[in-house]
Amino acid sequence: MKLKYLIYALLVMGIAYLVYYRISANKKLENEGGGSGGRNAKGGAGKALQVEGVVVSASAFTNNLELSGTLEANESVTLRSEVSGLVTSINFKEGATVSKGALLVKINDRDIQAQLQDALTKQQLAASNENRSKQLLDKGAISQEEYDTALANLQSLKAQSQLIRAQLSKTAIYAPFSGKIGLRSISAGEYLTPATVIANLASINPLKVNFSVPERYMAQIKMGSEIAFNTDGTNKTYTGKIFAVEPGINVQTRTLQIKALVPNPDSELLPGSFAKIKLSLDMDKDALLIPNEAIIPVLDGKTVFVSRNGKAQQVKVEAGTRTAENIVITSGLKAGDTVLTTGAMALKPDAPVKVSVIKIKQPK
Repeated sequence: MKLKYLIYALLVMGIAYLVYYRISANKKLENEGGGSGGRNAKGGAGKALQVEGVVVSASAFTNNLELSGTLEANESVTLRSEVSGLVTSINFKEGATVSKGALLVKINDRDIQAQLQDALTKQQLAASNENRSKQLLDKGAISQEEYDTALANLQSLKAQSQLIRAQLSKTAIYAPFSGKIGLRSISAGEYLTPATVIANLASINPLKVNFSVPERYMAQIKMGSEIAFNTDGTNKTYTGKIFAVEPGINVQTRTLQIKALVPNPDSELLPGSFAKIKLSLDMDKDALLIPNEAIIPVLDGKTVFVSRNGKAQQVKVEAGTRTAENIVITSGLKAGDTVLTTGAMALKPDAPVKVSVIKIKQPK
């Protein structure tokens, strides 16, 4: 029995020692790490937290926007017929380049030609009647009303002839501009209607690049500004110049629509391609850049920790353009401030810090 009680006593003593050791260890950690109940919270005498930081300095920064856009033909049209009829001839090759005014498709016009001849014959007869009526009017043989009737008949027949000529002109389809014609969807002898698509015609030299920029950059967009872009189909970089800007902001997307003109002499670029665009805006000669990791999002904006007199201070900032590595600070910091880039989760205001200064990566 005595051995049993002795074992129990040893177990109790062991447990008591473990509890005492844990309490002592926790107190030691609080005193060394600046915990909320340790010496650091009371008098700031705890061990300084080792962190990294950058010294803010003004430097030149070119605001390069990376955007996405779409290539568009300079001019593009879907060719259709205005009238119905049988296709008598197709005068273009698929994929060929055609000149403005070139005859592309001819529709059977024999019935309209016959109508025109009939109208011209009636017009000629009416012209003779009008001439005789005028001579008789000059001699007083007929009244003014009779002459006016003959003149009105002549003018009506002239208008009818012009209408038939307009219908006749619609049986020939010409290229409205120079460009490359696509695949045709008709054949000779087919009955064509206004709903039938003949082919697509596009002018692709130059091309247009259609893209949009956020509203806040609209003041920096200038006519003639150069853009650079590439497409998925090639690794080559192409350049273009802005030539048109939408006069208003899109209220759904809060963006400004822009178009740039791109030379395409070798037809390397095709309409509809996706373009990855780089647009250079105004250069800021005194921009304040800090690493992205220094920014701490909060409910009402953004903050950073800075080191002042060996202690961490939380400062609210306003930010501008963000790149892959850095962000432009527009207010809240000044040149010479030391911004902390590590330890944000462990830092608290007035916590002692020991800063290892690193160099900020400059934008390319």
